[in-house]
Amino acid sequence: MSATEYIFASCKQWHRPYFEALKREIPAHWLWVSQPAELLAALEQTTPRYIFFLHWNWLVPKIVWQRYECVCFHMTDVPYGRGGSPLQNLIVAGHSSTKLTALRMVEEMDAGPVYAKRDLTLSGTAQEVYSQAGALSADIIRWMVAVQPEPVPQEGEVVLFRRRVPEQSRLPQSAELDQLYDLIRMLDADGYPHAFIDYGEFRLQFRNVQREDGQLTAQVVIKRTNIEAENDC
Repeated sequence: MSATEYIFASCKQWHRPYFEALKREIPAHWLWVSQPAELLAALEQTTPRYIFFLHWNWLVPKIVWQRYECVCFHMTDVPYGRGGSPLQNLIVAGHSSTKLTALRMVEEMDAGPVYAKRDLTLSGTAQEVYSQAGALSADIIRWMVAVQPEPVPQEGEVVLFRRRVPEQSRLPQSAELDQLYDLIRMLDADGYPHAFIDYGEFRLQFRNVQREDGQLTAQVVIKRTNIEAENDC
């Protein structure tokens, strides 16, 4: 009897340890894919029980989510917060916690039925929140593999989030310190456009922000402004 097959899809290397842990713990054929071409190549050789999408920057072809049970992980209590840049939009809206939701992929973004929700704090840097979300995603995957749950349709008012663009990472000229603190930390993750200001021909990017005694301290990286534009979040 052949082993059950699972595909773990993420374009973020910080998810790799969770994949390796699942591969060690659960007897099955586990495949890691990080690009659309890798996903399609894997599907030519395997018939996965689930495809788990932890962080994926591309549109999944209809033929894939129709043929296979595709599970995506979204950082809001859907139907609230469907759409792009959930972490950043939640923090801007004043939230200090949220739900990590595992849902079945359908044609409409983040509109599929829900397998599970887990509490997720929004404190710390974006990188810290993403790491915690990765650990929670792995826990949900363990549970799904064991239980094989049926997803439940979403209920409630739909609230859509818009994907942020790099220009929104610019620090405002007028703001409260708490707002600046949140803006810097919510963009502080590998591969994301960090909070910045432009000074003449230079761009100053901010990371590792700390708040103490009514002031902020942060690490600053200075680059010339003719650098290539970074990816949006």
